[in-house]
Amino acid sequence: MYKRTNIEIDLDLVQEVMETYNLKSIKEAVNFSLEKSIQAKKRHDLLLLKGKVKWEGNLSEMREV
Repeated sequence: MYKRTNIEIDLDLVQEVMETYNLKSIKEAVNFSLEKSIQAKKRHDLLLLKGKVKWEGNLSEMREV
């Protein structure tokens, strides 16, 4: 789903993203950056679970399949 909007953004940052990732448009750069931001947050949230989840199982048995 898309919604047309007008926003004030730092064009230097947009240009840097476009050049770094070879993106062709501002829209593509903004969407790419939003996706990467969400992915980073999800990775961060997973890392917060380290040591809090009890593991039960046998990795050797699971790897044999």
